[in-house]
Amino acid sequence: MLGPYFEDVLVQLGINVILALSLYFPLSAGQLSLGQGGFMAIGAYASSWLTAAQGWPWPAAFALGTAAAAGVGALVGLPALRVRGIYLVLMTMAFGEIVRVFFLNFEPTGAAQGFRGMPFVTTLPLVAALALVVAVLAARTASSRVGRAFAAIKRDELAAEVIGIDVTRAKLVSFSVGAAVAGLAGALWAHYVQFIEPEEFGFHRSVMPFTFVVVGGLETYWGALVGAAALTLLPEWLRFLKEWRLALYGVAMLVVMVVRPQGLVDHRLVEAVRRLVPRPLKEGAR
Repeated sequence: MLGPYFEDVLVQLGINVILALSLYFPLSAGQLSLGQGGFMAIGAYASSWLTAAQGWPWPAAFALGTAAAAGVGALVGLPALRVRGIYLVLMTMAFGEIVRVFFLNFEPTGAAQGFRGMPFVTTLPLVAALALVVAVLAARTASSRVGRAFAAIKRDELAAEVIGIDVTRAKLVSFSVGAAVAGLAGALWAHYVQFIEPEEFGFHRSVMPFTFVVVGGLETYWGALVGAAALTLLPEWLRFLKEWRLALYGVAMLVVMVVRPQGLVDHRLVEAVRRLVPRPLKEGAR
């Protein structure tokens, strides 16, 4: 039986894994979004308002909150995905700030005072199950025809168009799926802490998944998983250092980025691990 502290850490780990994977989907198509905090806010506020103010059951509220984030992601993606590089980053940053300011002034969800009253439904088994579902979705996508299209676009958009890939559509799908996953993370977070305010979903919330993915590795979804796990658990492991904890945490991040600029996990490491898996296990997995 886990104690409250360890259960809390594992719940946060699961939510961070989902949030990290929300950035993996657009990144797999070469799109860096720093608006995940905005999509997370949409999922959090939509699901919270539906359960607390409208009396919806939480599964329906979670589903609609996730769908709302996906829908807004599609609307944002239509103009945003016509630009590349730093311009896309700036547009998604601006979107995240617009969402924060919107909820800062939106009275039905408490405006600057925050919103409370949502039921506690985010248990460890629920978070673990949903994190597993999202991880399997990422794995299936990576090995599918859609995932290969994303990878081709990431390498060379022009070449992808030449071989018949609808680049705009594929990028929009990757962006919308990432937005939906971030919305799910927001719904889980809101129904865990049972109080949300706009400042929770500021720029720092969008930087979090980016940090997870950069430290873990940009080449594969395993990077998002490992990065989220490492950067969630490391501060907890260093608690015995008290005031030195955050300093050592920063040093550890710098060391990783200098020693392994490609991140903790890359394709070569994944392939090496796969070769170590006994053949009967591989055949059984099929």
